[in-house]
Amino acid sequence: MTLPLAAALVLALQAPPAPPAPPAPPAPPAKVAASIARLFGGEGGGGGVRVDTLRVDTVRVLRISRADSLLGFAAVGNVLGKDQPITFLVAIDPADRLKDVDILVYREPYGGEVAYEPWRRQFRGKSASDSLRVGREIRSVSGATISVHAVTLGVRRMLADLTAWHRSGVIR
Repeated sequence: MTLPLAAALVLALQAPPAPPAPPAPPAPPAKVAASIARLFGGEGGGGGVRVDTLRVDTVRVLRISRADSLLGFAAVGNVLGKDQPITFLVAIDPADRLKDVDILVYREPYGGEVAYEPWRRQFRGKSASDSLRVGREIRSVSGATISVHAVTLGVRRMLADLTAWHRSGVIR
């Protein structure tokens, strides 16, 4: 039995919506701690690093300091790769320049090159005013096109949010 197009559309619109994709599991705390230590010199890199968690809307922002000196901020985000979430950390310095990007959990079978240091290095020193466009400031990786675009978009958004919150005094 074939339904006319209008009837098929009515039935499709009345069908219950597909359940949303489950949220990505949180980043393992040990990976976040290792990333913070690598970027800001904790555990074996000078020590004395203090990490405070601040809440901004639904985002947990990590404030990293040593003694009375602010070292920067970091936040963990998720973007959708081809089929699976990619969990990443963006860290900025007190001048709102990107310190680094860490890929905390990469779940796709292909495209893991976005976690490699040579690809991540190109983000360092960038600010929210940089366009961070793939093919311009950010180079693509053959076989990892979807991951490159997803991570770059996530980094651009997270960098913009951290910068705006810091400049407005929401995080300090």
